Amino acid sequence: MSITSPEGIPESTATHGYSAQKENYAKRLRRIEGQVRGIAKMIEDDKYCIDVLTQISAVNSALQSVALGLLDEHLGHCVSQAVAEGGEQADAKLAEASAAIARLVRS
Repeated sequence: MSITSPEGIPESTATHGYSAQKENYAKRLRRIEGQVRGIAKMIEDDKYCIDVLTQISAVNSALQSVALGLLDEHLGHCVSQAVAEGGEQADAKLAEASAAIARLVRS
């Protein structure tokens, strides 16, 4: 069974707004993954609470930065393309982006 994008394009061939920056995002996420492992080790080693909280805050900020970058790429590529084409697809993409922004604001 193949997975398709919301546009009905097979995921393996679909291009996304972040495609050009894919490796940069992957590197940033691997760095964040390492930070999270470091936090787990801090807990395991009974490190000072404030130091752990400081590292958690840094991870949250890093994830927010990745999320905002991806959102910017999505708006500049997927949403703008759908709006240019118009119709129901444009309305759906705008609603989807609005919901994503709302989730980011609540987090």
